Amino acid sequence: MDVAGRKALVFGGTSGIGLATAKQLQDLGAKVVAIGRNPDRAGDLPAGIEFKQCDVRDRDMLAALFEDCAPYDILISAATGGARAAGPFMEMDMDGYQASFDKLWGYANCVRLGAGRLSQDGAIVLVSGSPARKAKPGQVAISSVGGAVEALVRAVAPEISPQRLNVVSPGVIDTPMFGPASQQREDFVKAATANNLIPRGGTADEVAQAILFTVQNDFVTGTTIDVDGGWLLS
Repeated sequence: MDVAGRKALVFGGTSGIGLATAKQLQDLGAKVVAIGRNPDRAGDLPAGIEFKQCDVRDRDMLAALFEDCAPYDILISAATGGARAAGPFMEMDMDGYQASFDKLWGYANCVRLGAGRLSQDGAIVLVSGSPARKAKPGQVAISSVGGAVEALVRAVAPEISPQRLNVVSPGVIDTPMFGPASQQREDFVKAATANNLIPRGGTADEVAQAILFTVQNDFVTGTTIDVDGGWLLS
């Protein structure tokens, strides 16, 4: 796919991986709509990227947004859906564990409601995470959710063909998800990646490059692309 002149919707497009993806799409000539829950973040967008407010958990709001934005060719979601539980499973607050799956429901809503108005040669990309296949202590919730996201992609891709559906799975990425830039954030990322084959945190741009690969390569569907610094092998 040549993205120049194509219309792209990027959920979670006002921060971190989503924002980096929106910028790279714009640089390649795409018409980009960044979608998020917080309108205050619209000011962080480069000129020319449109902002729309939406909560991916609200199906009525989401359906109205897709109708308003149609037609479009690229649908990307890096939206987290909300807070995620952490810690040992046997000590975990089960309501928090259940709430962690808001990310899955948000992705499912985007695919279910968005594919119908996507162009026939269009591409959808979701963002999972390395704990889906290799969880470290305290990552039961994000591992479970990530695994479900990857299973969703493999199951749904055959149903919506020739539209393509893929997932990108990042490792530890140095983004505002871990808080504002600070020594504490730097120390956390350094410790979390010390045993990786590439012992540093990834960047949002590195993940965005993988997302763009799955959009542009017409021979890739139903698969997971790892951008993890060797997390799975460490």
